[in-house]
Amino acid sequence: MAKILVADDETDLEMLIKQKFRQKIREHQYEFIFAVNGIDALDKIRQHSDVDILLSDINMPEMDGLTLLSRLNDSNPLIKSVIVSAYGDMENIRTAMNRGAFDFITKPINFEDLALTIEKTISHVMQIRDTLKAIKENNILKMYVDETVLNFMNSREYESSLMLNENVEATVAFIDICGFTAISENETPDKVVKLLNSYFDVIVKEIISQGGYVDKFIGDAIMAVFRGEFHLDRAIEACLAVRTRIDNLPEISDNISYKPKVAIGLNSGEMISGNIGSASLRRLDYTVIGDTVNIAQRLQSSAAPGRILIDEASFNKVKESFNCRLVGEVSLKNKANPVNVYEVMD
Repeated sequence: MAKILVADDETDLEMLIKQKFRQKIREHQYEFIFAVNGIDALDKIRQHSDVDILLSDINMPEMDGLTLLSRLNDSNPLIKSVIVSAYGDMENIRTAMNRGAFDFITKPINFEDLALTIEKTISHVMQIRDTLKAIKENNILKMYVDETVLNFMNSREYESSLMLNENVEATVAFIDICGFTAISENETPDKVVKLLNSYFDVIVKEIISQGGYVDKFIGDAIMAVFRGEFHLDRAIEACLAVRTRIDNLPEISDNISYKPKVAIGLNSGEMISGNIGSASLRRLDYTVIGDTVNIAQRLQSSAAPGRILIDEASFNKVKESFNCRLVGEVSLKNKANPVNVYEVMD
């Protein structure tokens, strides 16, 4: 549900908005909060930290809309603002845009236009929130964001959200590019890095296509995590696709003959999700840990090139969906008893 703050001293506007958007309100798609001026709006934002959009008039007592924009941009850059004002001259529009307004609507209000503008603004806010979530999960900043968003990411509020730890049900996969050490010993550093990155790009695309995310890159291996509905099935589908794509890559043979292969271990179950590392060094990884993760890594270490290994518990969950064969008992590090291991064929 999107939360929308309306700042306007015209009291009849509240009634009009509630009438025009009554279906959205009834279906819990929109929640509206109302303020009579900029000071009241800032107070409402302090009370409701999850506000998504601000609809603000310009001419208001105590604090006008343009001053409110300046204060809002400094304090909460994730809230996107739409100015709704009778002052539709170019000077006011330019001032509003320069102070961070996302859009501008003139009065008298065309409510059809307002509805479309709200939908567009909500979509933009959701994209920003999804981007921040992706940064949090992958711990990789692959894009440029403006300074105000970076300031928010460094704030106590954002930092405290990253420090939340929880038990989660998920599937973890370790995907190792076999024999790549030989390449690093016989090729130039530039070629080694470019080649490894090209292999990683192939693997990552298949992980993402099945709703997984890259937890970390470990040398020439990738640790991927899948959460949500059917996470084990989606993880296996991704790994099968990775194996096929890697198997179809051409052999390289400048200074050494090399045909890439992957060895994969998967495991599914409960694990701890949290921000692990050293706060004093400011080096923290948002990652998963626990016995489930350890077993997946050891299964990968036991896998031959081109093999995808799972344990018996995972096999019992997917045996009706995937063709698997029993490999047999395998001794895994720190496990008192051998573990029955299965290979996923297709």
